[in-house]
Amino acid sequence: MSSETAVPTAVGHATVNRPNMTSVGTIVWLSSELMFFAGLFAMYFTIRAAAPGLWAEDAPLLDGQFAAINTGILVSSSVTCQLGVFAAERFQPHRLGGHLNVARWGMVEWYVVTFVMGSMFIAGQVWEYATLVSEGITISSTAYGSVFYLATGFHGLHVTGGLIAFCVIIARAFAARRFGHHEATAAIVTSYYWHFVDVVWVGLFFVIYIIR
Repeated sequence: MSSETAVPTAVGHATVNRPNMTSVGTIVWLSSELMFFAGLFAMYFTIRAAAPGLWAEDAPLLDGQFAAINTGILVSSSVTCQLGVFAAERFQPHRLGGHLNVARWGMVEWYVVTFVMGSMFIAGQVWEYATLVSEGITISSTAYGSVFYLATGFHGLHVTGGLIAFCVIIARAFAARRFGHHEATAAIVTSYYWHFVDVVWVGLFFVIYIIR
């Protein structure tokens, strides 16, 4: 028996309810990105096993408390992103009430908040890099510095890509004459990407800052 669902149309015929190809393509692409980050994790653990002394010397210079706060900001942005998705799913691009009436915010308002929180995370990462460089940990100083900056730096680039995507989605919501399925789908698949980079960072946070 076929697993595809027949959905009646307005004229009484049945159509096949197939998966949205944009969503499927995004998930497949994120699977390849997962393999990329898996390689970074493998590199981190391999070099750590080969040179444990570097970790004992350099890891204490990391500010775990600051990183935890920065992580909390990024994880919270996944919540606001998902609230934006709920608004997109009900085809509500903009708020229906006042600025302070959060319960009636639309996708744009929630995505703007998500963008701000993501930008705060990147700013925090830049500040951390500047602090570590001032303490002598650079990408070329030791193997520890190399794997630290590569792992967190590539993730930072992915977060920056997500911020650009939010800008595009917000601009399209203002430009569209009618917020329909196409705009909602674009907003939803962007949330897939954002949740993905959040989960990856949680893994990096535990590996780099917690597991010393």
